[in-house]
Amino acid sequence: MILKKSTYWCTPTLKSVAFFATLIIFTTACSNDKDKQDKQHVVEKIGQDNNATIVYVNSDTLLTHYEYFKVIKRNFEEKGKKAQADLQARGMAFQREVAEYQRTAGSMSAEQRSVTEQRLSKKQQELSAYNQNASNALAKEEQLENEKLYNKVADFLKKYAKDKGYKMVLSYAKGNSALLYADESLDVTKEVIGELNESYKNEN
Repeated sequence: MILKKSTYWCTPTLKSVAFFATLIIFTTACSNDKDKQDKQHVVEKIGQDNNATIVYVNSDTLLTHYEYFKVIKRNFEEKGKKAQADLQARGMAFQREVAEYQRTAGSMSAEQRSVTEQRLSKKQQELSAYNQNASNALAKEEQLENEKLYNKVADFLKKYAKDKGYKMVLSYAKGNSALLYADESLDVTKEVIGELNESYKNEN
């Protein structure tokens, strides 16, 4: 019997930056050329309207300073560490059993070796399934947290834009943005972060 050495854990990470990198109110940033041209046409058309105002939010800065994101990120990382420690402990215990079997196999009868190998093989499969289920559970929780985060910011920006009279709120992220240039006077990141954190503070 060959017992494979398994990797029992892969620590997940929040991918919320991906959500914010594409967060645009009243428009969507797309990757193909046609959609980029369409987006540029929309921006130019709105820009021609003297009553229309476009602003942008730096998503990297927003994630760095938004208290709600800090909390869920910290909580998720703690859960990941606990799950990782649990799986590593189970994996090490299994490896000790395998090492003990390999040490004593020579003194066992053929029947004893067969029974032990079947037991260890079954235990390895159970451990692999436990690992997969734990990873899937955390991945699902991560997805739900990302959706909550996205919806919370998107809902806030819709109201914020309406109150301020903005027609478009763009998202900027270094190295991952369709926004190549914008005057700094259009950057409302600091104000948005302040109001988001104030709103979060009032909720708790």
